Amino acid sequence: EKFDIVKKWGINTYKCTKQLLSERFGRGSRTVDLELEAQIELLRETKRRYEGILQLARGLTAHLYSLVQTQHALGDAFADLSQKSPELQEEFGYNAETQKLLCKNGETLLGAVNFFVSSINTLVNKTMEDTLMTVKQYETASARVRCPCAVPRCPSVPVGARVQCQDGVGARVRCHGARWCPQVKVMHKQLLLFHNAISAYFAGNQQQLEQSLKQFNIKLRPPGAEKPSWLEEQ
Repeated sequence: EKFDIVKKWGINTYKCTKQLLSERFGRGSRTVDLELEAQIELLRETKRRYEGILQLARGLTAHLYSLVQTQHALGDAFADLSQKSPELQEEFGYNAETQKLLCKNGETLLGAVNFFVSSINTLVNKTMEDTLMTVKQYETASARVRCPCAVPRCPSVPVGARVQCQDGVGARVRCHGARWCPQVKVMHKQLLLFHNAISAYFAGNQQQLEQSLKQFNIKLRPPGAEKPSWLEEQ
C-alpha cells in the first residue's frame, strides 16, 4: 500500500513538473481551475457593476442635498415675504409650509440614501476587495502549484494530470466565495430600503418614508445639531 502511495505521488509529481516546465518554455498552456476562474471573473464583474451603482448613488446624494438646501432657502424666502406682503400672506404662507415639509422629507430620504451608499461602499471596498486580495494570492501561488480540480487548457494533457495543491490557497479562495452568500442578503436589504424610501418620497407618503428608516434602524441627527454635510460624509 505504501509503495502504491509513493508510486502515485511520483507519477503526479512527474506530470506536474513536466507541465510546469512546458508552460515556462512556452510549449504548453497554463493549467487552471476552470470553475474557480469563472467564479473569480464573475466576482470581478460584479464588483465593477457595484462600483458603477455606488458612483451613481453618490451622484444622487449630491443632487438631493442641493435640492434640500434650495427648498430650505426657498421656504425661508416665502416665510419672510408672508410677513412683509399682507396682500399675499396666505399664499406665501402655505408655499412656505410646503417647502418646509418637502425639506423634511428630503432630509429623511437623504438619510436612507446615505445609508445605502455607506453600505455599498463597505461591500465594494472592503468585502469584495478582501476577497480579490485572496484571489491575487491564489493566482501567484498557482504559478508554483496546481489544485486538485485543475484542468489543463492544452487538450494534449490528460485530465488525469491533476495534482494536489500544496498550500491550500485555492481552498481559501473558495472559502471567501462561500462568504459572499451572506453579502447577497445584505444587498437584498439595501435594495429594499432604497426602493421603499424612493417610492415613499416621490409618492409624498411621509409616514411610509419615516417607517422605511425605522425598519432598517436608521437614525437621523436632530435638527440644529452640528454635523458635516451629506457630501462631506461621502
